[in-house]
Amino acid sequence: MDIEGLLDGVYAGEIRAIARMMSLAEGARAPVHDAMAEIYRRAGRAHVVGITGVPGCGKSTLVGALTRVVRKSGRKVGIVAVDPSSPFSGGAILGDRIRMTDLATDEGVFIRSLATRGNLGGLASASLDTVDILDAAGFDLVLIETVGVGQDEVDIASAAQTVVVVSAPGLGDDVQAIKAGVLEIADIHVVSKADRPDANKTTSDLKAMLGLGLSSRDRGVWSVPVICTSVETGEGIEDLSAAIDDHGVHLSNSGERDHRQKEIAEMRVLKIAENMVRRRVEGERETSLRTMFDDTATRRLDPHSAARKLLQDLNLGE
Repeated sequence: MDIEGLLDGVYAGEIRAIARMMSLAEGARAPVHDAMAEIYRRAGRAHVVGITGVPGCGKSTLVGALTRVVRKSGRKVGIVAVDPSSPFSGGAILGDRIRMTDLATDEGVFIRSLATRGNLGGLASASLDTVDILDAAGFDLVLIETVGVGQDEVDIASAAQTVVVVSAPGLGDDVQAIKAGVLEIADIHVVSKADRPDANKTTSDLKAMLGLGLSSRDRGVWSVPVICTSVETGEGIEDLSAAIDDHGVHLSNSGERDHRQKEIAEMRVLKIAENMVRRRVEGERETSLRTMFDDTATRRLDPHSAARKLLQDLNLGE
């Protein structure tokens, strides 16, 4: 495998090289670790935007419309669409990609679908490696569209520089937002399907909750906007693009960008370490761990003691 040639292709923005490197990174194969380390050092210039919200709120169509608006400025857009995992193959169902087929012929747009693979936080473990590759390949804006798993979907707050939370009229998103803490992670609120008659109520509810002072993880002076959008009419899409750009400027001017970069780094290190430990545990599952699991199932051993013994056996004990 010509890793150096592949890296040159990524830096040159070659589509095949980008796709190949993403596949290698997702496979977590040892030979690609050094290459990904170089890519990580090269990345850090793109504006990474997370777009989240419950299923059915119109994230995919909004991402498509937003991408078309951003492309008018000449900027390149990378899209990381995290789809639900197939219960059979473990792969992505590719629903988001199907809804963005019209963007496939645009050389300034790259769409990558990833499976959650059981990650309850709504992000696949390879998502940010994929973001790094797009970043290093010269994409100016990278959109991470999460799967939309409701209350558990908060990983995106520690993975993106700007978080857009999408709500749709009639889905009870005002209550859902309070329960899930979505108000706290949103830098921009979007009410989709603004052509529906109940959109104004959802917008008013969100603004009222923001007025209670329950929102914003931002340490700078940033007023979280609520933007009504309609993909059908085009309403609000340019306003959303402008708000994302404004937030990017705010992050740089306020020093918030550096703080969020540290949060992202911390989350990535911990997630990768967790995955490494999980792989080691799974490697032992069919051998030495079987007796431990059997003893726990028959209550000869309690789960906490079993877990401590497992970590000790892996030289990770407290």
